[in-house]
Amino acid sequence: MLASVAIAPLNHVLRGESWARKRLQPCAGKTARFRVPPFFDLAVIIQPTGEVAAASTLAGNDAILTIMPALLPRLLVRDEAAYREIRISGDSMFGQEILEIGQNLRWDVEQDLSDVMGDILAHRVVRVGENLLHWHNETLHNLSQALTEYLTEEQPVLAKPTDMRTFANEVSGLQDQMSRLELRVDGLINKSL
Repeated sequence: MLASVAIAPLNHVLRGESWARKRLQPCAGKTARFRVPPFFDLAVIIQPTGEVAAASTLAGNDAILTIMPALLPRLLVRDEAAYREIRISGDSMFGQEILEIGQNLRWDVEQDLSDVMGDILAHRVVRVGENLLHWHNETLHNLSQALTEYLTEEQPVLAKPTDMRTFANEVSGLQDQMSRLELRVDGLINKSL
């Protein structure tokens, strides 16, 4: 069930990106397993055409890509750092190839919508979606900044970065003083013996 829901759209996007299929063709017959614990576990096998199909449950895994659930929102907004946090086990070169292709795949939503509703309406729907996504990201950014400011200034639950640096420098200075004091005490003990 999950395999067909995930594989059909993936193949649709791959059909629109011939470069990606060409990069996958040399990997034909290899199996990649995508895990998002505890939500889903999906194994796909690369076809000679560069598309993917559901892999048999008996098939071995050439590469396993483990994606922690917290990474999913970052991956959706194409956060480059999130791709580096995906764990690859097995054939790391194959896994890395899949990640690089995944980073660069683009779904031409406007083209697909224009086939259904026409060019002008598709263009407007996509622009509204982009504006909504931009507004959402900006609102989350502003909210996180306001919350951080509130927790550091109004209700000081969190320490300010400058205060933490000052504290760390003071602790380091205290450690240096303790080391010098230990040396002086050891010297005095050695003199008295």
